[in-house]
Amino acid sequence: MNQAWGTEPAAASASVITPRKRKTWLTRVVRDKHLMLLLLPGLLYFIVFKYVPMWGVLLAFKNYQPFIGFMDSEWVGFDHFKRFFADPVFFHLIRNTLLLGLYDMVFFFPAPIILALMLNEVRVAFYKRFIQSIIYMPHFISMVIVASITYLLLTTEGGVINELLVKVIGKKIEFLTSESTFRPMIIIQSIWKEMGWGTIIFLAALAGVDQEQYEAATVDGASRFRQLWHITLPAIQGTIIVLLILRMGNFLDRGFEQILLMSNALNRPVADVFDTYVYTVGITQGAFSYSTAVGLFKAVIGVTLVFTSNYLAKRAGHSGIF
Repeated sequence: MNQAWGTEPAAASASVITPRKRKTWLTRVVRDKHLMLLLLPGLLYFIVFKYVPMWGVLLAFKNYQPFIGFMDSEWVGFDHFKRFFADPVFFHLIRNTLLLGLYDMVFFFPAPIILALMLNEVRVAFYKRFIQSIIYMPHFISMVIVASITYLLLTTEGGVINELLVKVIGKKIEFLTSESTFRPMIIIQSIWKEMGWGTIIFLAALAGVDQEQYEAATVDGASRFRQLWHITLPAIQGTIIVLLILRMGNFLDRGFEQILLMSNALNRPVADVFDTYVYTVGITQGAFSYSTAVGLFKAVIGVTLVFTSNYLAKRAGHSGIF
């Protein structure tokens, strides 16, 4: 009896205690209103410039006529896609775009990683900052200026490099009009312009590597190369994987401005890519619906590549991006 009386207050007190109510979404917004204000500009940017324009992809399924209007234009479904896939230019564009994409992944993507690893080995702080400042500068140069510099260097009409070639091998090379030199020229431009800027993320990742690991490796007699291979590269492996996945989303995006500036009538068979084709048929020929379908196809391939590479990264034991 006494035991029953002794347990009654405990039971009563347990019944009085209620679980803490979860705060509503609105309550959390009010509580973190200052953080929400900081988020607002970026959120508005993505809504206005990224999500609202997505309404325009419906043009790919309509036979858009400007004088009729968007809503009253005829709905044609997948007709524009069928026309594009049946056109011989489809395989031509696929070939050119994929080759440039492969060149980019093989030569351009590793370039910032290699440069960041080299800069990480520089021990004099002033010298390291000076080099970083120099290699960052090309990023801020317009692609129009880069194309102009390339023309001045490679043109056969008094170009610096061709003048040197005349003295060395006795002849000039048609860099700007040759099909064989177009792709290497585009990749070299990209490397020169963006390689330094691309090192920022990798240098930030390298700054977080525990220095005690290097000290322990030095004590164990590991060479600089061994330290690089077994400590530095594994430390930034996650960053490399994430950037590689994001890069796959732009695999078919070859830079419209750069290709347009460097292409001409003689190298156009290897210069035509999806971006320039969309411009040609959409702007110069007025085929708005057809060009939208081509652009939408490229975007779908990009999303597919992101999801596929993220899945493969997770299967390989990495974290991925989602």
